[in-house]
Amino acid sequence: MRLHPALSLSVVAIVCSLFIAACGDDAQDDRLLVVTTVAPLRNIIEEVGGDRINVVALVPEGTNSHTFDPPPSAVGEIEQADLIIINGLNLELPTLELAEANAADDTPIVLLGNLAVSPDEYVFDFSFPEEGGNPNPHLWTAPHLAVEYTEIVRGELSKVDPEGAGYYSDNADLFIARLWELDEAIAEATATIPEAHRKLITYHDSFPYFAPRYGLEIIGAIQPSDFSEPAPREVADLIGQIRDAGVPAIFGSEVFPSEVLETIAEEAGAVQVSTLSDDDLPGTPGDPENTLVGMMVENVRTMVTVLGGDASALDGFDTGSTWQPSE
Repeated sequence: MRLHPALSLSVVAIVCSLFIAACGDDAQDDRLLVVTTVAPLRNIIEEVGGDRINVVALVPEGTNSHTFDPPPSAVGEIEQADLIIINGLNLELPTLELAEANAADDTPIVLLGNLAVSPDEYVFDFSFPEEGGNPNPHLWTAPHLAVEYTEIVRGELSKVDPEGAGYYSDNADLFIARLWELDEAIAEATATIPEAHRKLITYHDSFPYFAPRYGLEIIGAIQPSDFSEPAPREVADLIGQIRDAGVPAIFGSEVFPSEVLETIAEEAGAVQVSTLSDDDLPGTPGDPENTLVGMMVENVRTMVTVLGGDASALDGFDTGSTWQPSE
């Protein structure tokens, strides 16, 4: 049976479109698959890898990464990964164990925190006491250490994909320049906080590598190391500590809602602010502001303003990605 010419053209068009779609899928598959955990790491990897990679972040934004247990579906992504990059420093032990058990033998597993700082630089604190053996893992909230992470990511991507080394290097240079600009803006903003107010007490210990760089003293944290609510004796001690130190504000997080936070603030005569974030980026993935830089600009603006400083050094700061998709 002969097809009508118009029908023949339609069939050809359908076949061609299917072929093009298949080629498009193949092109997608040609990208490196990088599996990571929390959103700030995902963003750093995206900034360096650009459109040569596909990044999967296993920990949903707004989830407690310390207690997150990856679902069974993560096994498939880990098995297919060309590169696995996690924070390390015991932040994501269930994910690390899953990766070690299921990743291909030739798939590198990179622990950024373990490479970025040496053991003598580890910080132990209220939420991460030394006797527990787990150093505070929140290195990425400090821009100078986010630079270290970026350098490591550049190197690891270049090892797995040597042909893209120049591309990764160029992207990393752009992002590192932005991080150093952010470092300068934060230093300028925090310097305006009255000296007596340069004290941080947070619900969760998220800024131990950030605070000392900008002359801020961390008084303590409210959340105990087992991630429970503090006991009544601990609450009483914290209230006395806050009063004695003259801390004007205590900072909470939407990821760690706590009724006791308001009680402590009222009893201590401090303002309570619960909008800081350590791994929940602004907006949603794909939004221009859904970046590590965007998160830190919001955090610092909140800290500086509540502690009595002038955050205008952050006005107009570009929080978008330094990497832009190829045309």
